[in-house]
Amino acid sequence: MTRRARIALTLTCLAALGAGSLTTAGAAGAADPAPTPIQTDGVWGIDYAGGFLTTVENTPSGGQWVIGRRISADGTTVLDRTTRGYAGTYAEGSHAERVPCDAGGCVPMRSFGNTWTGYFMNGGSGGQTAQIHLTENSLAGNEEPSVAGGRFVDATGRYYLYDAASSGTQYVDAVHPYRRGDVRLTRPLSAASVWGPHLWVPGTGDGTVRAYDLEGSKFVATVSTGAPCTVKELQVVGRWVYWNCGPTGAAGVYDRTAGRTVAVPPGPALVGDGFLVRHDRTAGKLMLTDFHSGTVAAPRPVADLPAGTTADQRRLTWSVDKFGGDIAYAGPDKAVRIVRSGVPAQALTSIESDVAGDAVDPTERAGAGSWDSYWQLNRPASWTFTVKDAQGRTERTLRGDGVAVDVNWDLRTDAGDHPHSGPKTWTLTATADEGGGTWSTSGRIGYSGGRPGHHDLAGYSYGDLVTLNSSGTLTVHYTDGSGTFTGQESGAGWPAGTVVVPFGDMDSDRCAELLVRTPGGELRRYRGTCGGSYVPSGSHTSLGTGWNAYDVLTAVGDVTGDGRSELIARTASTGDLYLFVADGRGGLAPGVRIASAWTGYTHVVGAGDLTGDGYGDLLARDTAGTLWRYDGRGNGTFGSRVQVFTNWAVGYDAVVGVGDITGDGNPDLVERDTAGNLFRNDGNGKGSFGARVQIGSGWQGYRGLF
Repeated sequence: MTRRARIALTLTCLAALGAGSLTTAGAAGAADPAPTPIQTDGVWGIDYAGGFLTTVENTPSGGQWVIGRRISADGTTVLDRTTRGYAGTYAEGSHAERVPCDAGGCVPMRSFGNTWTGYFMNGGSGGQTAQIHLTENSLAGNEEPSVAGGRFVDATGRYYLYDAASSGTQYVDAVHPYRRGDVRLTRPLSAASVWGPHLWVPGTGDGTVRAYDLEGSKFVATVSTGAPCTVKELQVVGRWVYWNCGPTGAAGVYDRTAGRTVAVPPGPALVGDGFLVRHDRTAGKLMLTDFHSGTVAAPRPVADLPAGTTADQRRLTWSVDKFGGDIAYAGPDKAVRIVRSGVPAQALTSIESDVAGDAVDPTERAGAGSWDSYWQLNRPASWTFTVKDAQGRTERTLRGDGVAVDVNWDLRTDAGDHPHSGPKTWTLTATADEGGGTWSTSGRIGYSGGRPGHHDLAGYSYGDLVTLNSSGTLTVHYTDGSGTFTGQESGAGWPAGTVVVPFGDMDSDRCAELLVRTPGGELRRYRGTCGGSYVPSGSHTSLGTGWNAYDVLTAVGDVTGDGRSELIARTASTGDLYLFVADGRGGLAPGVRIASAWTGYTHVVGAGDLTGDGYGDLLARDTAGTLWRYDGRGNGTFGSRVQVFTNWAVGYDAVVGVGDITGDGNPDLVERDTAGNLFRNDGNGKGSFGARVQIGSGWQGYRGLF
């Protein structure tokens, strides 16, 4: 049967399982000798990792399935129930590989700690293939070889290893859900364990073990555990390296933090965070040995489990969650119980990660795409992922819980819109489900292809300056956020008297439009190029004539709360101020008069959002040299004026609200004096500006700065 057919069978049979329900799974604390059970009609294999319990059970449909249950941090509640594959026999004879056990034939599974589950499928002719079930109906795409005697040895998050006993070969690999990486190793059989991307194997000489970095392809650590043998079994859990010299030989735990080994009882054991559990078949009990303090405590019973007939029942009748500190076992009454270890865990941290790049552009994928990243924690935790803009405003928040942090940011805001282009910061903060403690990490992302910022013609939120020289060349001067202009694109053929207004996106392609008033008074909308040049014959639409009646045309930003930029125009004859709103269809709605007799202002400048409230603001300089700020209210009007500077703009013949050119997210001002010197005033995000800084000279050759 093909993989597709198996998945189809899985989907068909899922209905027979029934919906999961909240089930009490056990009392808090390891001292409780009789935790409330999860009732089953039999268990044919069990594992527990990252709070995810996997068992092989019969279902109402009559077939056996691998059942997954997410267990609450205190071990008392089944939060949800799912599946990880069909464990019965398919029509052509393939089936989950089994081993002898008291139940007859158990499936030796390995839970990865992130709800993934691995086990071997027998093709019906003797060959076995490792399968890793990621969800109810999806498998890892890794191409695994057909082997004989295959058994999973260890798994932590994305990394896993298994043995092929018949050929004496050990396979090590990783599942890469987002970015393919080749870390596969094929090596001789030996003791081995994986903790994140580190493969631990015996070194040269008795008691020596080494850590091999699968991502870096090199050995990164060597420790002497003090074992009096070549180590026969390894289990690594964070700082703890468990070793033994065989089923009945000496055993110990090397503490990588303290740099010392403590002896622990021999016999088949499973290691948790600071403890191990053995099945004392003579006593008929699971015994816990606590070594987290550096001193080995006397073993104590945590559950009754009869001897049975199988010598080693690890993951057949009982298991230990190395991430969470709980023990799961299936008793003779066919019920599964969860018992808490009561041992303090290590501090919350990340074991490994696969973090996406620091630049995204949804336009490269036809407006779709996502920023996908993965972290593996050492303990179950609830986590919050946030994306903020350059001004610290939260644009997206994602939340989840578990040992695995799987972030799939769809490059949208919480409202479902594209955010403004520009630099973003992201922060991931996780809080341990038990015992408190937090862990966090952060980074930066350059977001292109989003909504343009104020005065942003290049499509990356930084402001751009447009100039027109005496030869009719229109130049867009770009910045890299350093506070100066570092690149340009030019187009020729523009007649004298042309007035330019860098505007916003009017046709929903996330490129800002360029409004141009011709010498004859026609207002044109030139389609945004997101970084290209503009020529008179370029793609444009007429927005009407008669615009020579206005002596001020400036884009103010969003003052209506509709998310689009608006145009401010002042009539030359009366000084009346009009607001023109983008209609969402590439045009402008009729103007609305919002103020009268602004004749006393020498400069009226649309400056963008100066105060950080999300609305565009207007600057006006009066004839006495005082600079005033009018704050947009979000309803198409402005508040009362607020004084910004006195005796300002003396000697300036051009003032432009150029947007953010310093990369801090705050709109800045650019001015030219009559000598051709260019200056910048940095916006502070609170409605004012810093002292001017000269950023150029020789700019007197330009007829206009826009």
